[in-house]
Amino acid sequence: MHTYTLTLVLDLIGTFVFALSGAIAGVKHRLDIFGVLVLSFAAANSGGITRDILIGATPPAAIADWRYIAVTIPAGLITFYWFHVINRISNSVLVFDAAGLALFAVSGATKALAFHLNPLAAALLGMLTGIGGGMARDIFLAEIPAVLRADVYAVAALAGSATVVIGSMLRLPPAAVTAGGAILCFSLRLLAIFRGWRLPTARDLETPSEGISTNQGARTRPG
Repeated sequence: MHTYTLTLVLDLIGTFVFALSGAIAGVKHRLDIFGVLVLSFAAANSGGITRDILIGATPPAAIADWRYIAVTIPAGLITFYWFHVINRISNSVLVFDAAGLALFAVSGATKALAFHLNPLAAALLGMLTGIGGGMARDIFLAEIPAVLRADVYAVAALAGSATVVIGSMLRLPPAAVTAGGAILCFSLRLLAIFRGWRLPTARDLETPSEGISTNQGARTRPG
């Protein structure tokens, strides 16, 4: 499959999947139909828009190509009116989110390589493409983005995009490498969700010096 065609197919599938995840989150937060559609578009296209701007592919495909909107709107409407069906199929917004993360991570890396970015930049841009939609969705809902919490999120996206980049450097078949990267990213994300894998977090503990100074002050305070 031609690189452009492969990137477009992955982009559209990822757009639809992330649109579903955005719409599901919107319905769960009891937004009206306009809010659900806005959240659906933001979750589906924020990562791709960011990627295209950074590599100079302007105007971004999500704005210039009608197919992206044509994929996003039906996903939002289907979720809004048949939420019980979509929610039963997906079981959780996190499953759709993991699928969108995987598809966008590999498509972002593929497009970055097509624009002749160096391997490191291509892998990082693939990760950014993957996490952009989820970050936009969470920010719109006034939540801390999953990528900034302890979840294995950006790491999974980076693993998927790095697989594509390494496969390209080794001149392996693009379709096989892309599928492998997407499966790796998706699997890591699901394992992190269902097995509770978390990255280390900063501990909010009182420092010993603060405790000493507080106690000393209490002892020297006149009665």
